[in-house]
Amino acid sequence: MKAKKKDKKEMRSGFTTGACATATTKAAIVALITSEEQADATIYLPVGKFATFEMDSCIVEPHFAEAATIKDAGDDPDATHGALIKAMVSWSKEPGITLDGGVGVGRVTKEGLPVPVGEAAINPVPRKMICETAEEVLRAYGIQRGINIIISVPEGEKMAEKTLNKRLGIIGGISILGTRGTVIPFSSSAYMASIVQAISVARASNCEHVVISTGGRSEKYGIQQYPQLPEEAFIEMGDFVGFTLKQCKKQGVKTVSLVGMMGKFSKVAQGVMMVHSKSAPVDFNFLADVARHAGVTNEELLEKVVGANTASQVGDLMLEHGYKEFFTILCDYCCTSGLKEVAGGISIETSLYSMKGAFLGKAGIDGRED
Repeated sequence: MKAKKKDKKEMRSGFTTGACATATTKAAIVALITSEEQADATIYLPVGKFATFEMDSCIVEPHFAEAATIKDAGDDPDATHGALIKAMVSWSKEPGITLDGGVGVGRVTKEGLPVPVGEAAINPVPRKMICETAEEVLRAYGIQRGINIIISVPEGEKMAEKTLNKRLGIIGGISILGTRGTVIPFSSSAYMASIVQAISVARASNCEHVVISTGGRSEKYGIQQYPQLPEEAFIEMGDFVGFTLKQCKKQGVKTVSLVGMMGKFSKVAQGVMMVHSKSAPVDFNFLADVARHAGVTNEELLEKVVGANTASQVGDLMLEHGYKEFFTILCDYCCTSGLKEVAGGISIETSLYSMKGAFLGKAGIDGRED
C-alpha cells in the first residue's frame, strides 16, 4: 500500500539555528550562575510564542558553562537539521555582553551581508534574541557582571558545503539564522533570502552585470561563457526566475544574463517565471510555433515537436535538422518575458545550453533604452 503523502497543513514545523543558539545560551548562563546542570531552556520566539528546548548536554565549571541542543528542523529539508548547537558562557572582566562564533560558525569575508566583515555569521535577529535573553537572565538573578558568549556548531563546516555560504563570502561554517524562530516546512523563504543576499554581495563588490542560472550545472556553463566576471557575479536562482530578476533591478544591476537549458527556459520563454516542474508544464504547441518561426515547414517534424516528451527532445530535433535559429528565437522570447516581468529598465541576455554543455544559442535585449 502506498504511503499517504503528507498534506502541507500536517507538516511539522521546526526551529531555526538562531532559536537553538538562544536556548543553549540561556541554559548555559543559568548553569554558570547556579552551578547546576540544566536539562532544558524555555525562550520567547520572534513569532510570538514560547518554546522549550531539551539540552543534549550541559557542563558546569567554576569559570564557564556550556550547553548544547540538537536542532530539529521539523519536516523541512534543512541542511542544518540534526546539527548540535552549543553555547559556551564565561565571566568577563569587562561589563556587558560579548557575542562571537566558535567552531563551525562561519565568518563574514565579503561586503553586502547584514553582518559586518570580520564578524561571526550570526544574523541580526538571532544576535538580538541571544543578547536580550542573556540580559533577561542576568537581570532576573541580579547579576551585574559581564559575560562572553561563544556559539559553536561542531559539524558546521561540513554542513556549510550544502549551503551557498562560501559563495556569499561566509567561510568556515554555517550561519546562525532565523527571523521567526521557527522553520516553516518546505518553505521557499530561506532560498529566496539567499538570492537577495547573493545579489547584495555582488552589488557590494561593484558588479553591475550578474549571471543567473537555475542550478550548478548551468552555472558552470555561465562561468565558462563569462570568464571576465568575478565569482560574486554568478548567482543560482533555482526556480525563482521572476523573483531574481525583480531583485536584480531593485538592487541596481544593469545587465542580467540568464544561463540555462531547454526544460526550464522553454517555460520562461512562455512567460512562466516560477519554473518548478510542478508549476507549469512545457507547452509543446508553443515550441512548435517557435519552430515555424525558425523556418520549419515539414509537418511531420512539427508533429514530432508537439508530441515530444521533453523540451530537451525538441532541442535535439532542431539540432538534428539544422534549425539553429530556433534557439536564438527561444532566447529572444526569454528576454522579452523577463523584461515584461520587471517592466523594463535593465538589459537581459539569455544563453541556452544542452544537457551535455553544448552551446545552443543566445539573444539579448537592452530594456534600458525603453
